Amino acid sequence: MRMNSSLTEDLPDLPHARQLKDGFPWLRFGRELEVVFRRARLEESLGYIRANLVLAIAIAIALSAMDALVLGRALDRIPGTIDVAFTVPLLVIVLAASFSPNRQRIYPPLAIVAFTACGLSQVAIQVVTSLGGAQFLFPAMIVTAMYVYFLAGLDFYAALAVNFLVLLAYLAAGHLMALPGTEFGYDALTLVAANLIGASVAYMQERTSRFRFLETGLLRELVARDGLTGIQNRRMFDLHIQRVWQQAVRDAQRIAVLLVDIDCFKEYNDRYGHQAGDECLRAVAATLSQCARRPLDFVARYGGEEFALVLYEASREYVAEVSTRIQRSIAELNFLHEASPVASRLTVSIGAAYILPTASRSPEGLIQLADEALYSAKGQGRNRVVVMEAEYQNLQTGRFEKRRGLRLG
Repeated sequence: MRMNSSLTEDLPDLPHARQLKDGFPWLRFGRELEVVFRRARLEESLGYIRANLVLAIAIAIALSAMDALVLGRALDRIPGTIDVAFTVPLLVIVLAASFSPNRQRIYPPLAIVAFTACGLSQVAIQVVTSLGGAQFLFPAMIVTAMYVYFLAGLDFYAALAVNFLVLLAYLAAGHLMALPGTEFGYDALTLVAANLIGASVAYMQERTSRFRFLETGLLRELVARDGLTGIQNRRMFDLHIQRVWQQAVRDAQRIAVLLVDIDCFKEYNDRYGHQAGDECLRAVAATLSQCARRPLDFVARYGGEEFALVLYEASREYVAEVSTRIQRSIAELNFLHEASPVASRLTVSIGAAYILPTASRSPEGLIQLADEALYSAKGQGRNRVVVMEAEYQNLQTGRFEKRRGLRLG
């Protein structure tokens, strides 16, 4: 599926936007987005899938009881035995897998195998009962096919593969076992038609689902981005620091927050104009994004001419390395700043807080400590780095420890 070029040409260069521009022929995204889509789809559908599995178990049991009532003595035990001894246990196993912590890894392949086996068991029932003169069980084949397409939680290609194998097995079994020609031909044609209809609807459903996933993801990306610089915004920084703080407490890992302020930015705007100031902010944002390159590093516009970096599993050496890299990269931009009393070129001041989080402290205090460090860097003449650690208890941070009725002195 590809959006009209006139609708996509103005989209930003973001992962979901790129996929919308490229389309998704054959119902596949790029590798990273495909993984995210499959995980999200399974988690969002879990309640629906589990309810459908319970329904399938109940239907299998009910059909086995009905078969015992309407089939002759020679056949009544065969369908019921297959359903109760084979189909129901398989469905129970799949249901249990949906509750597993590893369900993202085990549910999809297990469901494919289990529903293929269930479909083949229905083929076996049809062959045995048809040879015994009972043709009226065939609707169960249609019900099974529709269930696989729409209720089992399989993606389009997996559902198509399962039903195609079952269809081939039915056609082969009917031919090899010489099932009654007229009835078998009619049933086979009906099953082919049902698969064509089911596959067509399932394809459209998944295409729509994927399109909505991209639209929702794009909206989320746009909300998360600063409109001017294109990097993460303050709201996403606040969410990220809360999340990473909890992770650092669990993993006993140090984290660092770096606040980066463009020196004398008001004077820069006054001298060169706001358009030049906007270009400066965009260039600094892009530079900072290149300076923090590890997978868990995070860069955001904190406000105005101030930016924030969060470094997870940080060491003193890495904080120093990133700070040095930032200053060197800003210098390499070589932006003229004749209105600055600090230097003739653009410079930045950096305040860094570097701590080991504990459950008794708060991320707000970490940010406050970084702000104190930035204030100190500015007070010392700007264009420098100040790093503070958790032992700086004499600072007026106020929130570094969770409130207990006392203010830190």
